[in-house]
Amino acid sequence: QVQLVESGGGLVQLGGSLRLSCAASGSIFSINFMGWYRQAPGKERALVAHITSGGSTVYAASVKGRFTISRDNAKNTLFLQMNSLKPEDTAVYYCNLNQWGTLYWGQGTQVTVSS
Repeated sequence: QVQLVESGGGLVQLGGSLRLSCAASGSIFSINFMGWYRQAPGKERALVAHITSGGSTVYAASVKGRFTISRDNAKNTLFLQMNSLKPEDTAVYYCNLNQWGTLYWGQGTQVTVSS
């Protein structure tokens, strides 16, 4: 089994920064995709960014240039550095692991950006 535990969310002011972490444990293979998704109230869950085990990244247009996804393969940990935060970034952020087509999700961490 795989467990994903997010941390680092909170309340921040417009223009501020936060760093999210996601610790993965269990049967983690060396080749996989990991990513961050977010879900705002009344909206569907949407991709923020994802990264392959080789380090290739993809970002949603709305966060490109402000957010940076990274991972520490040795520690099975995923990060999301969020800068220049806006109120529209307010959402629950979920960590995702895609391993050979099987998807795993964390419990989510709330990020709230006040204006």
